[in-house]
Parts: sequence; C-alpha cells; structure tokens
Amino acid sequence: MCNKYIVLLSSIITFASCQTNPSSQLDTAFAEAEKVVESIVIPQFCNDTLNIVAFGAKTTSSALDNQRAIQAAIDSACNINGACVVIPSGEWLTAPIVMKSGVNLIVSKDATLKFSTDHKDYLPAVKTRWEGLDCYNLTPLIYADSVKNIAITGEGTIDGQGSNETWWYMKGLAKFGWNDGMISQLQGGRDSLLAYDKRQVDIKDRIMDIKDGLRPQLINICNSKNVLIEGVTLKNSPFWVIHPLLVTNLTVRGVKIESHGPNSDGCDPESCSNVLIDNCFFDTGDDCIAIKSGRNYDGRRWNTPSQNIIVRNCHMKNGHGGVVVGSEISGGFSNLWVENCIMDSPELERVVRIKTSNCRGGVIENIFVRNVEVGQCQEAILKINLNYEPNEPCIREFPPVVQNVNLENISSKKSEYGVRIIGLDESPENVKDVFINNCRFNGVEKGNSVTNSTNVKAVDLYINNQLAEL
Repeated sequence: MCNKYIVLLSSIITFASCQTNPSSQLDTAFAEAEKVVESIVIPQFCNDTLNIVAFGAKTTSSALDNQRAIQAAIDSACNINGACVVIPSGEWLTAPIVMKSGVNLIVSKDATLKFSTDHKDYLPAVKTRWEGLDCYNLTPLIYADSVKNIAITGEGTIDGQGSNETWWYMKGLAKFGWNDGMISQLQGGRDSLLAYDKRQVDIKDRIMDIKDGLRPQLINICNSKNVLIEGVTLKNSPFWVIHPLLVTNLTVRGVKIESHGPNSDGCDPESCSNVLIDNCFFDTGDDCIAIKSGRNYDGRRWNTPSQNIIVRNCHMKNGHGGVVVGSEISGGFSNLWVENCIMDSPELERVVRIKTSNCRGGVIENIFVRNVEVGQCQEAILKINLNYEPNEPCIREFPPVVQNVNLENISSKKSEYGVRIIGLDESPENVKDVFINNCRFNGVEKGNSVTNSTNVKAVDLYINNQLAEL
C-alpha cells in the first residue's frame, strides 16, 4: 500500500479535532477508501480451462487420490502461465491442496469440495501463524505461500467437514465433544507455542504435530499478492475460515461463510494491506471479521501492521463480533472503513469491537463506520477493551493505543450497552478521540459505559429515544 493514504488520513485526524460537522470528516475518509479500492489489483486469467476429471479425479475416489489429481491440475495450470482449474458438479473428497501463481480454482455450481477428516493427511507441517504466533503447523485445507495472481471462485461449496467428531473437540471443551484422553490444544500445544514466542525460539524449531491439537485453517494464503475469493460458500472449518497472512491486494466478494465451531472466525486478514470485503454473508462461531497483525513478541518482531481494509455491503448474523480488530494486533493497524452493513442476531455479541491488552502493544487508529443497521446484539454496538484476556501469561509492558474511532448513522434495536469502553487504569490517554454522530440505539439495558479514556464525544446520540452524552 502506498504511504500516501496514511499521510492523507493523518490530515483527516487533525481536521477532525476542529470540525463542527462530524459527517464531513467521514465523507472525506470514505473518499480515501474509494481510492484504496481503485488501487487494489484483481487477478486476471487466461482462457485455458483444466477439468480435474482429466487428471484422474473421481467422485468415488479416495481423498488422497483426488488430492493428487487436483494438485496435478493446479501445477499444470501454473506451468502454462495461468489457467482455470475446474471442480465440476458433484461431491469431491480431497486432502489439502496447494495453490500456485496464476491459477483460478473454480468450484462449479452444484459442486462440493469436501476435505478429509483423517488428521494424518495434514502432515507434513507447513509454515504459517496460529493465533498470531509463527510456527509450522498442520497444512491448511487450501494453502498458498509466496504466490501472486490467484483466485478461488465459483458458485459451489468448500466443506472443511469440521464437527465435534472430527476437529472441534481439539478446542478442549466438553461442549465441542472433548472428553478425557482426547487430543486438545489445552494439553500443551497452545502453551508450548506461547512459550516459544516468549523465549523467541527460532521458527524452524516450532514444529507442531497432531498431538498438539492446533487445528488448521480452511484457507490460508501467505506472503502473496493479488488474491481473489469470490462467490463460493465456505462451511465447517476446523479453525479460522479465511486467513490471509502478509497479503497485499485481497478481494473477498460475494462469499457465504457458515461455520459454527470454536474459533470459526470468518475472515482474518493478518498483516495485510489493501483489502476489500464486499457483499459477504457471515454466520460464525467466533468473530465474523477479525483484523490482526501478530501476537506479542512475534507481532512486534515482524512489525508489519494491517492497513487499508474496506468492509461494505455485508450481512453479519451469529458471531462474537461483526467487525473486530484484535486481539493479535501487536504489529498495529490503521485505516478501517465499514459501511452499508446489516448485523442482526441474538447470538451476535458485538457490532464493532476492538480487543487488545498490554501484552500486545501497537497502535490501532483511523476506524470509520457508517450506515450500519443493527437488529440486535448481546453486549454493545461499540466495544473497546484494552484489558482483553487479563489472565493471559505474558509480559505486560506494552500498553496499546486506540485512537480516532468514528461511528455515524448506526441504528440498533436491542443491546446491553450502546458504547462500552474499558481503558487502562494507569493511562486514560491510551483510548482517545472517539466520536459518535447521529446514532440511534434503542432497547439498551444499561446505557453507555466509558472508563479510562480521553476525548470521547457524541453528537446526536440517542439511547432509548433520549439524547445521551459520553
């Protein structure tokens, strides 16, 4: 991403402090968002089309046999300077596949690409991040590293076959099917990875195995440029659904995500730049969209923020949060634009959520949200929490900063709070410059709760039809 957008937005921040009409600030900010959208490179492909059947795939074949056929088609498409690999109608069982540069994987209408539930099929481990920490872990179901100009498109379905019986029990909770004697991330795997980070163990020595219980992502694209995911339905992920890592120019458009397992985040761009998430549907077991940039020492060591992310025309149903920043955000984040979205479910916990802590550090800034219709959510329309996971074992010497958060024209019908802000006891300056303009929050049980923060203001904010202040 060109630095000019960051410079321009810095001027917007200064402009906001003396602006009597907050909506004009957002008009200026969203004009910058359009410039970012126009700059995003969407990959194009040649007319060559390769059908996986021609490479030996069969609806009656084993996962490993179909994996070999699909991978051969992808490799061939890459070798002829880019082509489309077609998954035709039918149900296709496969083991994990690896995307290559210049390839568009098309999942046709009435096709289902269904992934193996045999954990051994996901070895050997590959380089990735798991909850913001660098490691070698089980191969994601669809994986790519250091590629450019790739796409996953079509009107079909990609089914990770995550369930309590196959993957989700590894969370280590009885409600997801875990019992004594079963593999669990809580039996050492997650703690080992946190310890590796704390001791700054070289990534080549952070090799996780099945016994560690760290479930793989459905789609994990790393260190890449010009990525398109469009039209497909993604369901039943073992872990996070879409996890772009260190990606520049990402478009996620018209995608339907349905995954109710533990940590089933819908789309988690991590240390990514120039991201458009447009016209998507989210029904998830965790955050619908969660922006990240690495955790603790690893995130600070990479020091690669996420920046310039646009979310528009999306529908969020169930989830811990609609649009979320954190908690693995140690590299920082700047420039989020959210507009024209619908969020509504008794199982949706928050609408806009920023979660971090003094384990993380980093600066989160320039959050612009407008024209969002909320039916109901459980806790708050806006929640900023700088004390997330207070019992996490870590060195708490890295206070984060959250600044320049702007909400305009948000309506809601039911929630516990309107705005809830939990800053740091020792430093109210670490949450600052929060502006709420022309919002109507009804059915609010406890009003607003704002603590340990600076310059939090509201103009034309109505709580239960009464003019309110912050």
